[in-house]
Amino acid sequence: MSMSEVQIHAGRAILSGNLNIPKGASALVLFAHGSGSSRHSPRNQFVARTLNEAGLATLLFDLLTPEEEAIDMQTREHRFDIHLLAERLVHATRWAKQQEQTSNLRTGYFGSSTGGAAALVAEVYVPRDIGAVVSRGGRPDLAGEALPRVQAPTLLIVGGNDEIVIELNEQARDRMHCEVKLEIVPGATHLFEEPGALEKVAQLASDWFAKHICSGVSH
Repeated sequence: MSMSEVQIHAGRAILSGNLNIPKGASALVLFAHGSGSSRHSPRNQFVARTLNEAGLATLLFDLLTPEEEAIDMQTREHRFDIHLLAERLVHATRWAKQQEQTSNLRTGYFGSSTGGAAALVAEVYVPRDIGAVVSRGGRPDLAGEALPRVQAPTLLIVGGNDEIVIELNEQARDRMHCEVKLEIVPGATHLFEEPGALEKVAQLASDWFAKHICSGVSH
């Protein structure tokens, strides 16, 4: 597996990322982390390792620059700026399409928390490039008017004890016209910290991507 630290130019911002490509990978999953998180999120890193073991390449990157992150820690003004987060994800998608080692890989998104909404909004900007979306404990409701326009098959994973977020995911699902599935992990809370919960998330995501972006069938 090749592992590299990368720099992604997103307009005036430069975003740091970690790109892992298993030998023979046929698809790449870009991670959009949630509020107050980064590419170092242990939960997303765990899911990424599971995807790598399944033969999927992964790109974890910071949606905010260190300066923006510092401001956000004080004001929280960026973490709910779904348009900004989606724009950064679109830049990263285009960046991946221009890199020799990832240009031929089919692409999917894995979004957590507010990153789930960012992934859905970004998909609307680059629908031809994105074959599947998975949201973990996401806020797809924040994708707003983008929801009915999403084309990629979408899996919404929510913890069974995360009741408000279940409701928000159900409302979002009902506004979507693409293939969409809501998976509730019994007994799990918002961060999936319970024993076995994150393993379940990683397996569900891995299966969804295997079905939709590794099979070579375009949606």
